[in-house]
Amino acid sequence: MDILLVASAFNSLSQRVYAELSDHGHHVDVVLASHGPDAVRAAVAGANPELVVAPMLRTALPEDVWREHTCLIVHPGPPGDRGPSSLDWAIADRAPHWGVTVLQAEAAMDAGDIWAAMPFPTAPVGKSDLYRNEASDAAVAAVLLAVRRYADGSFKPQPQNDPSTRVVWRDFLRQEQRRIDWENDSTATVLRKLRGADSQPGVLDELLGRELFLHGGHPEDELRGHPGELLATRAGAVCRATRDGAVWIPELRPRKNSGDPAPFKRPAASVLGPTELPEVPAPLELPPERRTWTDIRYRQRGDVGFVTFSFPGGAMSTDQCRRLLAAYRHALTRPTPVLVLGGTRDFFSNGIHLNVIEASDDPAAESWTNLGAIDDLVEAVLHTTDRLVVAALGGNAAAGGVMLALAADEVWCRTGAVLNPHYRRMGLYGSEFWTYSLPRRTGAATAERLTTEALPVSAATAHGLGLVDRLVPCPAGEFTTEVDRMAAELAGDPGLGRRIEAKAAAREREEAVRPLAEYRRAELARMHDIFFDPTAPYHALRSAFVRKVPGGGARPLAPAGAPHAGDTR
Repeated sequence: MDILLVASAFNSLSQRVYAELSDHGHHVDVVLASHGPDAVRAAVAGANPELVVAPMLRTALPEDVWREHTCLIVHPGPPGDRGPSSLDWAIADRAPHWGVTVLQAEAAMDAGDIWAAMPFPTAPVGKSDLYRNEASDAAVAAVLLAVRRYADGSFKPQPQNDPSTRVVWRDFLRQEQRRIDWENDSTATVLRKLRGADSQPGVLDELLGRELFLHGGHPEDELRGHPGELLATRAGAVCRATRDGAVWIPELRPRKNSGDPAPFKRPAASVLGPTELPEVPAPLELPPERRTWTDIRYRQRGDVGFVTFSFPGGAMSTDQCRRLLAAYRHALTRPTPVLVLGGTRDFFSNGIHLNVIEASDDPAAESWTNLGAIDDLVEAVLHTTDRLVVAALGGNAAAGGVMLALAADEVWCRTGAVLNPHYRRMGLYGSEFWTYSLPRRTGAATAERLTTEALPVSAATAHGLGLVDRLVPCPAGEFTTEVDRMAAELAGDPGLGRRIEAKAAAREREEAVRPLAEYRRAELARMHDIFFDPTAPYHALRSAFVRKVPGGGARPLAPAGAPHAGDTR
């Protein structure tokens, strides 16, 4: 079937719907609604689709489009739910379950006939994590069901005026309702408010005399202070006291009209600037009873070591790459024949940290430094020959994050993940040893196609292409447990020792043919030319992407066009 996706942004859900519909044999084009109603009309006229699907839409479809074509809208709420802040209200109201509904577009918002609906559990995580995982799983299942029903031709969608559907309108959740009362709100309430706005829009507050948006929240079990007081920093995050505890806030965002030259999310401590707050590090091997935040951990279970990490948005700054490399080197001192890198739910990695780069005094120099730091990490993985390394992807990965995974001996991937194994849509040639790792898995021709077409691929397609070795078909909340089980099974394989010996011998042979240092040198030469050329498209694309310029960073994806596909947020 010819399907046109209309999306306000080619975000994680739009990419997953695109990839999964393509996997099911449909021909899918994409157009950005943010380019305006005329662009949508032109895309419809050019593609002449049998069906229009809107997986993520902030504005209404043009009336002439939905009157002349069947248009299905993906709404992140259960049947009868209406309004622009559905998922936000689900978290605010502590709903144990929520849902996704596929509706037919009509004049009234979210009021169309129901083509499909799927429930999902509301895991105790941030809104963006919930959206990319449980909600995304439900949305894809609902879209595929709705498309099958439409293709069959016999299904009659259910009107919302049916007595079995309880219609509830939920207004836009405003900052006044999100505001934290530090003197009176409990830690649980503060965390719920922070998590309900972790990616967008954040919670507006005042810190050190400045109005800032707070993004993300994690509990702290030891530090204490006067409610609202800033207590410490850790790895870029700040700790703030509540009336009965404290919370860690990883990111802050200045208001756009504040005069700050970098009004976008970045590590909280860098937004605040110099303070007298103490840096309170967490041990790499955190006791299991501790409830505190740290973005990198090491743990060991039997013959398996686990280096887990979780960075907001999947981006990895210079500091984060260096600390992750230090943790990886620590893991190599332990006598474990299997080492798992990753293994948590949600993002694996999206490569270098474009927001930190954009906010730096010299973006070209910071781009170069950040790339060197992530290359050091990937190189360490590639040079590990005394054990098997597994990259466990619980969520999306893009650009250098995919190549970090491919440096491992095996890649395990949750079936709901989306991979973008390319750099082109950010105007980059790429590094992270991709010219070695990608062709050795997919072959040269497929590697060339993946990096030039620059399209997102589902986990299933990635498995078929050789990018992924094992699919992990489980809910996001069960991924860590399943990886633990699989890793223990691998460590108990009687042939593991022979595999490690064969791996070391193969690396020695390949190093004699062409050293890894030569791959790195050639890639970095290309990237240096891009970073330090002020006219290179990368700089404008990066700035537009980070600053969320409407239509910024757009590059052709399909006949109807789409934006930079390297972002899986």
